[in-house]
Amino acid sequence: MPSNAGTTRLVIVESPAKAKTISGYLGPGYVVEASFGHVRDLPRNAADVPAKYKGEAWARLGVDVDNGFHALYVVSPDRKQQISKLVKLAKEVDEIFLATDEDREGEAIAWHLVETLKPKVPVKRMVFHEITKPAIQAAVANPREIDRDLVDAQEARRILDRLYGYEVSPVLWKKVMPKLSAGRVQSVATRIVVERERQRMAFRTAEYWDILATLAVANPGEGPRSFNATLIALNGDRIATGKDFEPTTGRVRAGAGVVHLDEGGARGLAARLEGRPFTVTRVEEKPYRRRPYAPFITSTLQQEAARKLRFSSQQTMRTAQRLYENGYITYMRTDSVNLSETAITAARRQIIELYGERSVPPEPRRYTGKVKNAQEAHEAIRPAGDNFRTPGEVAKELSAEEFKLYELIWRRTIASQMTDAVGSSVSVRIRALSSAQEEADFGATGKTITDPGFLRAYVESSDDENAEAEDAERRLPTLVKDQPLTAEELAAQGHHTQPPARYTEASLVKALEELGIGRPSTYASIMQTIQDRGYVSKRGQAMIPSFLAFAVIGLMERHYPRLIDYDFTASMENELDEIAGGDHAAVDFLTSFYFGSTNGTGDQAIAHAGGLKKLVTENLSDIDARSVNSIPLFTDDEGREVVVRVGRYGPYLQRALPGEQPAPAAEGEEGGAQGDRAPIPEGLAPDELTPEKVHELFLGGGGERKLGDDPATGEPILLKSGRFGPYVASGERKSSLLRSQSPDTLTLDEALKLLSLPRLIGVAPDGGEVFANNGRYGPYVKRGDEFRSLDSEDKMFTVTLDEALALLAAPKTRQRRAAAPPLREMGADPLTEKPLVIKDGRFGPYVTDGETNASLRRGQTPEALTLEEAAEMLAEKRAKGPAPKKKAAAKKAAPAKKTAAKKTAAAKSTAAKKTTTAKATSAKKAAPKKATSTPE
Repeated sequence: MPSNAGTTRLVIVESPAKAKTISGYLGPGYVVEASFGHVRDLPRNAADVPAKYKGEAWARLGVDVDNGFHALYVVSPDRKQQISKLVKLAKEVDEIFLATDEDREGEAIAWHLVETLKPKVPVKRMVFHEITKPAIQAAVANPREIDRDLVDAQEARRILDRLYGYEVSPVLWKKVMPKLSAGRVQSVATRIVVERERQRMAFRTAEYWDILATLAVANPGEGPRSFNATLIALNGDRIATGKDFEPTTGRVRAGAGVVHLDEGGARGLAARLEGRPFTVTRVEEKPYRRRPYAPFITSTLQQEAARKLRFSSQQTMRTAQRLYENGYITYMRTDSVNLSETAITAARRQIIELYGERSVPPEPRRYTGKVKNAQEAHEAIRPAGDNFRTPGEVAKELSAEEFKLYELIWRRTIASQMTDAVGSSVSVRIRALSSAQEEADFGATGKTITDPGFLRAYVESSDDENAEAEDAERRLPTLVKDQPLTAEELAAQGHHTQPPARYTEASLVKALEELGIGRPSTYASIMQTIQDRGYVSKRGQAMIPSFLAFAVIGLMERHYPRLIDYDFTASMENELDEIAGGDHAAVDFLTSFYFGSTNGTGDQAIAHAGGLKKLVTENLSDIDARSVNSIPLFTDDEGREVVVRVGRYGPYLQRALPGEQPAPAAEGEEGGAQGDRAPIPEGLAPDELTPEKVHELFLGGGGERKLGDDPATGEPILLKSGRFGPYVASGERKSSLLRSQSPDTLTLDEALKLLSLPRLIGVAPDGGEVFANNGRYGPYVKRGDEFRSLDSEDKMFTVTLDEALALLAAPKTRQRRAAAPPLREMGADPLTEKPLVIKDGRFGPYVTDGETNASLRRGQTPEALTLEEAAEMLAEKRAKGPAPKKKAAAKKAAPAKKTAAKKTAAAKSTAAKKTTTAKATSAKKAAPKKATSTPE
């Protein structure tokens, strides 16, 4: 698209990939450059605060709370080079177009660019929902001004999160553990996961039985000859199923009015029904109809990508970002299910080409979103362009990850404009009279699909992996009332009630969306943050909270319940939406939240409590750290209360009688077994700490267990568990268990062998003693300072003196490993132009330019990491600078030559120390603490 004659325009986007795609759609006279995301932000730490603000009391927050919540923005150190480039370009052009994303974050980036560049030429806002040539040309032709309401909403969110993080996180540092963080949304997301785990911990399983009958018809006709039916009632009373049991007791719910069959009852009834006639008592047939699913929004895309492709939320959004920036899909952060007329036309046209005209309904389908206060007004996520490209047409252009996600989006979009799936469903009731004259009612259901409609293109998955797919059919014979049936088999089958399923990333995003918490741009970062902070880990797809999360959420629930209240958090999202719509002022909202003013729009419960600042400082001394870091489990058979303690070295078990104060852990042994303590193995989920498992940890793998007495000394031999694993001890002797040994099966003889280490093998010809022992790097033999490894643990007890001497006489074999090739070569860093590669290091994969290294974050993979992400990680690492070196210990002063001088120096030193100590104490009391990290 040619520009006006002689006019040069600068178009600024967020990423180089986006810049490259857009530049191909613009004619001469356009310069397209990237900002690399946000260019300014609140100070990350004290070092980022400009010198002229260092003395301000509010500088640590980066927000002047006493003057209208004015934010102190600083240019990110890793963006300064790019900003200089943009400033230079801005002076050389006649017009600037800000083409950042059309959401609050994008609008804020555009505003920050104006504030930072201070251009002297006209500035226009250019918006689009997809990166295609027609969309880009239309955006250039129809620019608008920056929407200050959207900017205010984003700024209010950023300040709100900063205030929350910087005021609440220090409470966690003091009462739980250093370097923890609290966040307005991350804490609520963590609470949801913790509450589900509590339900699982409190769950008590129940067993119930029923009967599965295989029934056959005499003349099946076109249908199947036999089918399965399940016992549903006995003598008119319903048979108990899983929903009839109390989850915390395992007993049938009061007033349920059901028959609870046990194994004996089910088998006995099945025997009494053998050979008895079965008769159809009722047949109900209804039409079946299923409408298509709405097109994807951000949350549903993340949910389906997790279910179908096993993608994490971050992986889904990274991949979608690449597809968007390269012109394959529309913008991927949206909660609108709307499709443009152009998209509807393209979808209907493609459906006719692929599935025929019968697959298109007479009228286009319109969808209404269920998300309250949907933030953005643009489209659902769909293939880009006026003519959708099929997955086959783009397969060679995309990576495997990109192709899978594109196909998912394409199928969902196409299906949304197809006809309903139709068919019929059948419900059948069958009765048999047992030999004891019991009326046993069985039920069966069937479903047939006569026209699959949209199901030919797309079938949605379920969070329940055992759930039946929507396109699955269950065909029954043609049955009529009073028709006789023959029972070919009657099998009693047992079931156990199941605890509520753990959240996956998909179901947690769904829960947050239903609660009205978070927005499309935040879901992926929430999932990543709660994992990076150590609050949640993943086992497969399941999200498991740590005991650290239990301690943090317990503190918040007891002392700051409103801050993690679901309705309160959702109400803040709504108020931010109102600010975006121009209906409320950001300053009033922030004032009410922070200071407790009731004049604004902030939450009244927080306002009446005096605001956030008063809430987190007024009653800090009332928070008992020991209580916060103790998670009660149960009372054992001996009346001891068993709790989990969250300690410096990890969580551990502790038990004591009511009112009894357990002995404190020895220095450096917190969590080690000391009779009433036992460490919790890494990876053990909270709900797996059953009484049986706790008993095992205390007696088998955690606490202290006597194996017997040493025949030679008479001293008891004890099995213990310490910080570095299980070991045996007798008197002053100790020895760790071998890798091949288990605390559960260790015998007295095996313990005696362990305590015989180090074993004296014999004396060498030169008089040196030769020993066998087990060490950090495995079994070895030793003479003096010479060591040689043994090839098995058993050899420690069997190696002869001649064998040991032969090993020690052989030269050491130390082969230097050749440098491993990089895992991936990524290309040149857009900022420094240095080549970037991903290597495999001691602590996992990392990206490097040869000078600076940055470890891949949790959830990132070498295959999925983009060049832009790698460049940003290295820029952040460079901005932080080298890690501070530890100060070397002061050298001791040389001894004085004369005794008199020595005494004088000692006296002076004592006086000086007293003076220095007094000054240091005084300075320590007066000096304010520096903010050393960003707790958000």
